[in-house]
Amino acid sequence: MAPILSKIAIVGAGVSGIAAAKQLAHHQPVVFEATDCIGGVWKHCSYHSTKLQSPRCDYEFADFPWPNRENADFPSHLEILEYLDSYASHFDLRRFIRFNSKVIAVRFISDVSANGDSGEYGVLLPGRPVWEISVMDTESGTIQLYEVEMVVMCIGKYGDIARLPEFPSGRGPEKFAGKVMHSLDYCKLGKEEARELVKGKRVAVIGYKKSAIDLAVECAQTNEGEEEGQACTMVVRGLHWTVPHYWVWGLPFFFFFSTRSSQFLHERPNQTFLKTLICLLLSPIKQGVSKFIESYLTWKMPLVKYGLKPEHPFLEDYASCQMAIMPETFFRHADEGKIVIKKASKWWFWNGGIEFDDGSRSEFDVVIMATGFDGKKKLNDIFPPQFRTFLHYPSGMMPLYRGTINLMIPNMAFVGYLESVANLHTSEIRSIWLARLVDEKFKLPETRKMVEQINEEMEVMKRTTRFYKRHCISTYSINHSDQMCEEMGWKPWRKNTWFSEAFSPYGSQDYNKTTTTTK
Repeated sequence: MAPILSKIAIVGAGVSGIAAAKQLAHHQPVVFEATDCIGGVWKHCSYHSTKLQSPRCDYEFADFPWPNRENADFPSHLEILEYLDSYASHFDLRRFIRFNSKVIAVRFISDVSANGDSGEYGVLLPGRPVWEISVMDTESGTIQLYEVEMVVMCIGKYGDIARLPEFPSGRGPEKFAGKVMHSLDYCKLGKEEARELVKGKRVAVIGYKKSAIDLAVECAQTNEGEEEGQACTMVVRGLHWTVPHYWVWGLPFFFFFSTRSSQFLHERPNQTFLKTLICLLLSPIKQGVSKFIESYLTWKMPLVKYGLKPEHPFLEDYASCQMAIMPETFFRHADEGKIVIKKASKWWFWNGGIEFDDGSRSEFDVVIMATGFDGKKKLNDIFPPQFRTFLHYPSGMMPLYRGTINLMIPNMAFVGYLESVANLHTSEIRSIWLARLVDEKFKLPETRKMVEQINEEMEVMKRTTRFYKRHCISTYSINHSDQMCEEMGWKPWRKNTWFSEAFSPYGSQDYNKTTTTTK
């Protein structure tokens, strides 16, 4: 079967994929989605109780606001899927999407590198095929080849491939007589199936991030009021800060991190000597803000009582995008004995359950591992060997200029691999920037300068948090957007007054192209 020719291929139809498709629609891209619907992790990695961790107005496209955006409630995953579905319908994006089409390999078929002798990054649409993509129809099993000038990777770091702990020989899941699954498999269960799995069972949930917390609450609610209801045990290996809501001692949370003035306290890449000096002088204030928030969290929630107060500063979790909203019923369930906390850095299986590094044993019927996903393997599985070494630095982060361009991989962009506290906005503004780059409305800096920018970003993250591998820009996200606006020829300061510019939070609506002004 002859290859099908196309200009641009987008891999994945989650939030990042449809954002990229909308911005590149004038190039008639082809979007490959392995499943039968859009939505990505919101569709395939959500529990029945999963909700967004922020208000609607903080999770919306710039030119497509929520119809009820002033509603203070956090929308459920079903409401988010409905919103994404409405967005795709409004902009007629399904015409580009090939559902049930799984990309199983990409192959470089050009003899041109990403960087020429001039030290400049090459054009993204050279007028000839650069990549061959092997796409499998998940229903028929047939494989179709596509040849494209450019690929936009939007499969993200989460979902699809579970990350599983390593166990000593003979002490893995095969030793356990009960049922073991990953949270990814739990998400695939129907509501009644999930209920029957944990009802009246001794369940262990491994982990203490958002998915593990939600899963423990869902398990406790299922067994609430049941005569034979059992406690759900959370096996906590590492602690992270959680927040009950977005208010701290009566002040809105955005006041501390999401305004231009608040982010002025934090280091940013390639800042001037004067700015570095100011950051140094203001570091006690920055540390004080973190302590101020910690004092509220330990007052509001019984973190000390249950041994859930982290040793590291709150700022380090915020700077690595690991802050999670604690469900309001979590500690009530803990007080009632429906959720039991067990801290253990190492554990393994025995026939009847789990053995911990302190020598104790607990019996379980079901063990669910909320231990994350292997996004690196997702890319390695489809990339040609000669490019795999360029996907990650030794630090563990993917080297991306503006969170989008890997300088060693030609004619390819990545959207959805850089994190912030508002990932939808982060993906959208990078899609806007990418579309203007594709259309040659601006040029990238010299390769040397882009490498310096990438390395400096990584160094800033290393100096800010021990959890830097997540590649999060939450403490300098406004500055990051400023630099992208300047490259696109947009005015970086988006507010109407200096007071709003300094003290109002930044969001996607500030980057609506219908209100964009240029320099």
